Amino acid sequence: MIIGAFMVPHPPLIIPDIGRGEEQKIGRTVEAYQEVGRRIADMRPETIILISPHQKMYADYFHISPGAGANGDFGQFGAGRVRIEAVYDAEFRENLCKIAEAGELPAGTAGERDKRLDHGTMVPLYFINQYWSGYRLVRIGLSGLPFSVHYELGQRIRETAQVLNRRTVLIASGDLSHRLKEDGPYGYREEGPSYDSRIMDVMGSADFGKLLDFSEDFCERAGECGHRSFVMMAGALDRRRVSSSRLSYEGPFGVGYGICSYEVLGRNLQRNFLDQYRKKEQERLARLKENEDAYVRLARKTIEEYIRTGRKIQPPRQLPKEMYGSRAGVFVSIKKEGRLRGCIGTIRPAHASVAGEIIENAVSATAKDPRFSPVEPEELAQLEISVDVLGEIEEIHSPEQLDVKQYGVIVTRGFRQGLLLPNLEGIDTVEEQIAVAKQKAGMKPEEEAGLARFKVNRHR
Repeated sequence: MIIGAFMVPHPPLIIPDIGRGEEQKIGRTVEAYQEVGRRIADMRPETIILISPHQKMYADYFHISPGAGANGDFGQFGAGRVRIEAVYDAEFRENLCKIAEAGELPAGTAGERDKRLDHGTMVPLYFINQYWSGYRLVRIGLSGLPFSVHYELGQRIRETAQVLNRRTVLIASGDLSHRLKEDGPYGYREEGPSYDSRIMDVMGSADFGKLLDFSEDFCERAGECGHRSFVMMAGALDRRRVSSSRLSYEGPFGVGYGICSYEVLGRNLQRNFLDQYRKKEQERLARLKENEDAYVRLARKTIEEYIRTGRKIQPPRQLPKEMYGSRAGVFVSIKKEGRLRGCIGTIRPAHASVAGEIIENAVSATAKDPRFSPVEPEELAQLEISVDVLGEIEEIHSPEQLDVKQYGVIVTRGFRQGLLLPNLEGIDTVEEQIAVAKQKAGMKPEEEAGLARFKVNRHR
């Protein structure tokens, strides 16, 4: 059973042999870490589950460390004499893999590249081992999958602890924003302090349902490190009554370090946060679907028919006249849980009508976008669809003629061409817009490229 959990950071300089006095600038974090060690010793766990962002990470798979154990040192930070060893809980790991497989979650021991412990694992163990060593470790990495899937894996961790009747503590290792200060390692963005304020409120009060409300774009712009770790921990505490303690928060080096503690006190069936989130999403998507215009309804009908039957529909009757009588480039974009699930379009028209363009590109976005696997039938109710109809393409001579909210951009160099639509979340400057378009075209940022701009009529 899960008896406790902890949210902790992993700055290597907190280790005295690395910090050499600098760790004194995060003295409250050091004190809080020592308190974490004492609380874990009082809990006397048999198994510690440690989730680390610096464990091997795959886009669509959770890696769980195999073998009998592992070790590592802080040599890459100039302190090779400081070594950490861990003995793995093989029984827990094997049962977790079976339970995850039964729930069709992509988690297992395949794909190990480096057996050594990462610093996201070693920093927490450095403090824990000072107070408690009577445990075995299960080490889990993150994935690029949605937050909700991380929550689900946390639920499977809880189930495994129950099946084995194993006293289990979970450690969610992760720094907060890396963009708190101009002179910090990644500079400053306003999302940085905003993220840290929000996450400490959420984690300090154990209001874990709000973790699923953070958009991935916001988290990326904040430069956070541990959000997925925290979500997986929340899943392990699903339907559990907890006593939470906010132990510390500091960010003097431009990176946020937060520590919170959770003691499990019993069951609370109202804390089923993933169920609540999915219900809200279903209601939101139902409202969106009710308000879709003819362009989006055509794209959705195309997608649903193609996924269910493999057949491509013909343009139906009673569409607006302009969908039959005009031609234009069209992009069809598909999102699921706020994440892009497919996007294919044509810069210039390739079919006899806008309706035909939508149908063709909807099929391609659903099943032929090389970045994603084809959409599955069970995903259809979760899809958010938009259709962008491109206006006239106009060559320009300077980035000053662009506006990220008003114009999309096309970059061209020889046979290479990249396009980025206007008014995209996370793209706030012309420089960012051009850089992403060049990346899509396979160009280097410094390469010269021709520029063109266009407006879109966006349908959602």
